[in-house]
Amino acid sequence: MAIQRVTGKKLGTIVEPAREIDVIHETDVLVVGSGPAGLSAALAAARAGVSVTLVERFGCFGGNITTVGVEGMAWYRHEQTVEANGIGREFETRAASMGAAVPESQSQSFELDAEGFKVVADVLVQEAGIHPMLHRSFVAPIMDGNAVVGIITESKAGREALLAKRVIDATGDADVAHRAGAPTFLAPRENLMASSVMFHIAGVDKKKFIEGVASDPQTYKDWAGNGEWSIETSGKEDDMFSPFLHKPFKAALDAGLIPADLTTIAGTWGAVHDSGEMTYMNLIHLAGLDGTDPDDLTTGEIEGRRQAMHALAALKAYTPGCEDARLRNFGMTLGVRDTRKVDSVYNMTEHDVREQARFEDSIGIYPEFIDGYGILILPTTGRYMHMPYRNLLPKGVRNLLVAGRSSGGDRVAHAATRNMACCAVLGQGAGIAAAQSLHQGCELEDVSIGAVHKELARQGVRYQ
Repeated sequence: MAIQRVTGKKLGTIVEPAREIDVIHETDVLVVGSGPAGLSAALAAARAGVSVTLVERFGCFGGNITTVGVEGMAWYRHEQTVEANGIGREFETRAASMGAAVPESQSQSFELDAEGFKVVADVLVQEAGIHPMLHRSFVAPIMDGNAVVGIITESKAGREALLAKRVIDATGDADVAHRAGAPTFLAPRENLMASSVMFHIAGVDKKKFIEGVASDPQTYKDWAGNGEWSIETSGKEDDMFSPFLHKPFKAALDAGLIPADLTTIAGTWGAVHDSGEMTYMNLIHLAGLDGTDPDDLTTGEIEGRRQAMHALAALKAYTPGCEDARLRNFGMTLGVRDTRKVDSVYNMTEHDVREQARFEDSIGIYPEFIDGYGILILPTTGRYMHMPYRNLLPKGVRNLLVAGRSSGGDRVAHAATRNMACCAVLGQGAGIAAAQSLHQGCELEDVSIGAVHKELARQGVRYQ
């Protein structure tokens, strides 16, 4: 459908008066953003023996996991999958041990509980001795020439300045790098991956729902050809089970229960609990939105919730076990998959992610998992790639690493590296590299990869 976008109009300018901003905190490593990349970076740096501060705009750590409700950290995992492990795997095992995860429906992984993981993240941060700073939004970098030496935040306390010896941009949108003057790329709206509103429902008859799934099991092949969906696989995925839902929405469209233009409602369900809750309903896909534009975000939030309620009506009418279902909650914010990408010293390529790239400066491996832009390839044969340290280094600025989905790469590379487990690999590598540069007294670009590898191994990361 055509998204009706609300846009702001420039009505002139004002001049802000000059003002002094209090420096309220200093640290060795400052991590901006606490999603899978930022949380991993902060934990890794702290465990490598430096002081760490973690800044987050919301009231919890975890990013996509907790604020959006993306509970499938490693739903790609199968018997032959080869991974880096490290902190990304620790998120799953620690959550499971704390009662905040259940076995995932389509893989050999755990599905994280979005709410419970808030507590898991709190415990991890506190155990590591990280200085937490929630409810602070990044406003601007503090520069010394071309070096990022801190940030300015905005909060209920007004503007505050934080100074750091090393900064890690884990905002997901390359906000720090972009405003520091590093070159970044942002595709036109129509070429960006769709955004989603995640939601969770309650009142599901688990036994009846699972029986319905068993009587009509869906596979990854069923992802193709549904409305506006078109999925390229490698073939090996086609007959594998997928928790895919499309038929209820097709039936609702045919019956006129939902508007005829809502042809993109389809996707996967997450975990079904004995309590009747069904979580991580990944059904709403909103194309043509720019996640760096607050007007687009406003449009997406409202439109996504509208479509979610239509999806719920279809589930109630046409899905066994969902007859008495009701909305439990939405994610705290829109799920954005694709915005700015930094121009790194090395940008990942489609060939890298499809053909098992190898790099001497690897900071971790990632399985052959591509999910996005109409491609789905699952790592069922043991194939994997290296992620190079140079991918974290933005051009044009010093003292800054960029980790997460905004790291440099082309379109198909992004469909691999944007995934949360890969973001955790990049974050852990960034945290270790930042700490090692301080221990060695050198610039980030000059850090000893041998020393980084030694600490990666100590922290349980496979990098070769």
